[in-house]
This record gives sequence, C-alpha cells and structure tokens, in this order.
Amino acid sequence: MMKFAWDNYKQYALGKNELRPLTKNGHIGNMFGGLRGATVVDALDTLYIMELEEEFQEAKKWVENSFDLNVNGEASLFEVNIRYIGGLLATYYLTGEEVFKSKALELGEKLLPAFNTPTGIPRGVINLGSGMSWSWGWASAGSSILAEFGTLHLEFLHLSELSGNPVFAEKVMNIRKVLNRIEKPQGLYPNFLSPVTGNWVQHHVSIGGLGDSFYEYLIKSWLMSDKKDTEAKKMYDDALEAIEKHLVKKSAGGLTYIAEWRGGVLEHKMGHLACFSGGMIALGAEHAGEERKQHYVDLAAEITNTCHESYARSDTKLGPEAFRFDAGTEAMATRLSERYYILRPEVVESYMYMWRLTHDPKYREWGWEVVKALEKHCRVEAGFSGIRDVYSTPPLHDNMQQSFFLAETLKYLYLLFCEDDVLSLDDWVFNTEAHPLPINHTNFKTSVQ
Repeated sequence: MMKFAWDNYKQYALGKNELRPLTKNGHIGNMFGGLRGATVVDALDTLYIMELEEEFQEAKKWVENSFDLNVNGEASLFEVNIRYIGGLLATYYLTGEEVFKSKALELGEKLLPAFNTPTGIPRGVINLGSGMSWSWGWASAGSSILAEFGTLHLEFLHLSELSGNPVFAEKVMNIRKVLNRIEKPQGLYPNFLSPVTGNWVQHHVSIGGLGDSFYEYLIKSWLMSDKKDTEAKKMYDDALEAIEKHLVKKSAGGLTYIAEWRGGVLEHKMGHLACFSGGMIALGAEHAGEERKQHYVDLAAEITNTCHESYARSDTKLGPEAFRFDAGTEAMATRLSERYYILRPEVVESYMYMWRLTHDPKYREWGWEVVKALEKHCRVEAGFSGIRDVYSTPPLHDNMQQSFFLAETLKYLYLLFCEDDVLSLDDWVFNTEAHPLPINHTNFKTSVQ
C-alpha cells in the first residue's frame, strides 16, 4: 500500500504537496506557506522504516535537490512543525544524514518570529519569507489555539539540542509558564488563548481537534526526557484527572466516550481526531503507579473500543469524522457534514499502542479490518482517496491522498504487525504526525527483545 501510494504520488505529483489520485495531478493547498513536497517529507521515515530503499533514495534526492525553503506565503506554524520539521528530524535520527538536520534547523529558524507576541504564545499563521505572523481568521477573536502552540515542544527541544541554540527550547518552556500561571476552569484547558493578554478567550474544551495533541505532547515530553521533565508529567496527570472527572461519559449502550465541553455544557460527540486518546492513555498507563495503572489500561481499552465501534457501525467499516451519543444514536455520525473519512490515522494509532501494551490479538484483527476497508473503498486507480460518506457504498471519493496517510496511517498499521522492537516505545516517541524522535537516554540503549 505504501509503495502504491508513493509510486503514484511520484508519477503524478512529485514536488506538489499532495496527490489528487482521481484526476492524477498534484495539489498545493494553502497550509504550508509556499513550501512544497509535504508528501515527500512526511513519507521519508515510513519509506526508510519499511525498507523501501529505492523509494527512500528518490525522496531523499528530492529533498537534496528540489526542496526550497526560500518561500513567501502564509503557513500554519503547527502543520509546518509537525509534518516538515518532524519528518526531517526523524529521518535525520534514523539515518544520520546531515541534509535532513540542516533543512530542519533552517526551517525552525523561519518559525521563530511567530513567537514575537506580548506573552510569547505564538500566533498560528506565519509568512515564512517576511516573518510576519497573525492569528487564523476563524479563530475566536484573534486567539491562538491550544493544540497548535501546545504541539511544538518535542520538535523544538530537538532543534535546540541539534543546533546548540537554546532559543527553541526557551520558546516552548515559556508557553508552559504561561499555561501554569493562568487559571484552568475545573482544571480543564480551553482551546483558545489570547497571545496578547494570556487569557482564555472562550471556554470550549475538546480532546479532539483544537485541543488533542497538546495533551499528547505532555506525556510524550516526559517520556522523551527519559522521565526527567516532571513538570510535563504533572501537567498531564492533572489534565487527565480533570478530563476523566468532567468529560468521560458512558452511553446507554455501555460505550465510554470523551464529550466536548462548551462553557460547562457537554456536547455528546467525539471527533475522529479524539480517537488518538486511547493510545495516549495507554502510553501513560505504563507509568501511572501500580494502583492506577490497571484503571488507565481499562479506560484506554474502552475508548479504543468505542472508536472501533464507530468503524464497525458504518457500511464501509471506516469511521466518520465525528460521531455522537444523543437521541438514541451511538458512535455514529448524525450530521451529513461529519460523515466523511479522509484517510485519518488516529484509530489505528490507538490499536498500535494497545497492541504493544496488551498483545491482545483483537487489535491486530481490528487493524486488518481497516486494511481491507482501505483497499476496498479508498484505493483507486492512481493512489488512495478519502471518501465523502462512510455510510454509503460504493463511496464517493474526495480526490485527495493526504500526506498523513503515508506518514501516519500506513506507518501505524505497519508497526501494528511488526515485532515490538521495530521503533521500540522504550527508545522512541512519535510526534503527532507519527515521526519518531529518540528518547534521551544518556547512553542510548539498543533495544533488547
């Protein structure tokens, strides 16, 4: 599947950001500020890990000869960090090839002006040429978004380590300072924060989009520091406790889910993006102390099961963008606008973590169901495409092969069926785009089975 996705991207869209597999051409999009080759950079480490040697060399050659960083255009700070910087750093650590390190550092420098705000909380959009930055037009009253400024920590610490320049680490440590100073409603972190005043802009809380990877980066920062970053661990533990107290619910049919919170009123829906949380809670459970460990393993398994149900209850056996628990509906999308599937990885990500933690064979069976569904409904003549409605067959394709399909969905599926020592969780943490970054053991342990 990876080779098929890559070969078609290379044939029809090399150098563009994504492949449009139905029309057999490339898509540039407006998220990356003039940067090109998102699929190349996102796919590098997956190609390497899968030992697709020839394809990896093709991708590397493109980065060496054609990857231009002197661009002018508005980029998402978050997307450039997780896809480009994350992809380049991971590939550098896997291969030791200098070209990936130097490109990552050069790109990192271009993101720094986004932090020039009264609080040091970065704005979400930056012009990579001029360094001008601003907030997303749709974000509440010029605010920055929790998941965006909270998903820089892993990469920026590595940028400081590799460059010897402390500025990257200082920028992200300051974000934590601001968050620790400010009062959290019920211990929860709202999704919108003003980079000017340092106050929350509205009380919307979500473990799905807008919030998701902030929480993931707390537990992973602690793991990446070889468990020395105790501040991150405490922030994670406290946040998870508040989430469990206020947002975790059980449906009439016995499904555990994480609701969204709007100023104290619960919305009983879960986004596909929130389905990463089964894997996150499983990862944290390992380190929760004996009496809490089983509790969190169980919670992780229940949430992962609910996300599996969102797949199992659809005609295509792929899950919708969001699913609800109200008016007698459970784990299904009730709105037309939430029925699409864009090749997202979060559910198989949780299967991979649950497999590595429990070795319960059902997680591999569930992963194989996804493989079959992708092959049946998303594979088209020239690549893989998202679909517009998971409840109707044959499906309508959206003509987009997302870069994260190669970075994440296929990588997590591959790791689900690998031995545990392939990218061992003792030695690597995955950024939120599934790019592996090494855990800082003072003496880097080789993985033993």
